[in-house]
Amino acid sequence: MTLGNSMLIPILPGIQAALGITSLQSSLLITVYSVMAILLIPIAGYLSDRVGRRKVILPSLVLAGAGGALCGWASNLGDSAFSLILAGRMLQGIGAAGAMPIVLPLVGDMFRSEEQVSAGLGLIETANTFGKVLSPIAGSALALLAWQAPFWAVPILCTISIALLLLLVGNPTGKKVNPPTPRVFFHKVMELYKENARWLTALFIIGALAMFILFGLLFYLSETLEGTHRLKGIVKGLVLAVPLALLCSASFAAGKLIGQRKSAMKWTITAGFILAAASIAACLAFEATAIRVAWLSAAGLGIGAALPCLDAFITEGIAKEERGTITSLYSSMRFVGVAAGPPTASLLLRGSVPLLLGVMAACATAAGLLALLLLRPGQQQQRELQRAAYAAARQARRGRSGAR
Repeated sequence: MTLGNSMLIPILPGIQAALGITSLQSSLLITVYSVMAILLIPIAGYLSDRVGRRKVILPSLVLAGAGGALCGWASNLGDSAFSLILAGRMLQGIGAAGAMPIVLPLVGDMFRSEEQVSAGLGLIETANTFGKVLSPIAGSALALLAWQAPFWAVPILCTISIALLLLLVGNPTGKKVNPPTPRVFFHKVMELYKENARWLTALFIIGALAMFILFGLLFYLSETLEGTHRLKGIVKGLVLAVPLALLCSASFAAGKLIGQRKSAMKWTITAGFILAAASIAACLAFEATAIRVAWLSAAGLGIGAALPCLDAFITEGIAKEERGTITSLYSSMRFVGVAAGPPTASLLLRGSVPLLLGVMAACATAAGLLALLLLRPGQQQQRELQRAAYAAARQARRGRSGAR
């Protein structure tokens, strides 16, 4: 699902030329995909809590593949191509809503200890970011065949994903319970959110800012490399992959090292965004693109270290029954950042590059401050212990009632 957006970033200028559209219009190919995901991810999360994770993921992959096929087919239809490609991207976004975001609670369901969950989420975030590393190279390479080729890659990748899911991923074991009615369920979710509003709201905003910064800067680099330096094809994809590769490495290392230490998660998130803010701000002192790529790679390290900690904070802090819905709300907020990043970057670049970099540095600073001021691991752990004690007492009362 990561490839669904990131693979198009390096070929947006080529799509502009082929379809005769503006940079703002081309950025809508990213935005419409993300908007559909934003709207439907919470519904997919609720359904995954009700009917099971795999039953939501499988048809979602089918829809995503159909959307990619529609984009590829529509690309040869002349004047109506852009509108139909937008429709195909909307269909892809609907499929994406029920795929990647549901993987996070699925990992939480499959492992029992918090250390295993943290390691698993680290691997998922690493795979996610590795997809971001691979996607600009893959998109650029496929575009050498035809600019429509990246669209046709989507149904192929979705078919592979469906096969792997059916063959390798089983249903999590555990005692099945009757799901609550929608009214009761959403009441419980709202009560849960109110109880944890401080840190959940902070994580939602931080997740959105992380993706806003990442996709905004990737759009800037793509435009600069092709418009100013005339870099195209695989060479351009390799340059875009540099900051993403460091982001991937940092995600893997953080997921392995943090474990269940929530205090370490908080400080990793804070330090990661402070590093990102300082690195983006350092770009203002240099005009050479190579130096800016180096500084933005350092920013990728910071964001990459923060991402698995954000995932683990939510997945480990929410009970299994509500985990799918809460993590889906978090994923929706991340897609808000994905949707807003490219068009905002396009508009800011009409002013100046320093304006864009200044806004991105300010966003990274805001994310770091939110983590520093609003994430309170001690209070969160106390609430978790209280919930566990309450659940144990309730189970004991049921046991006594059954014995009678």
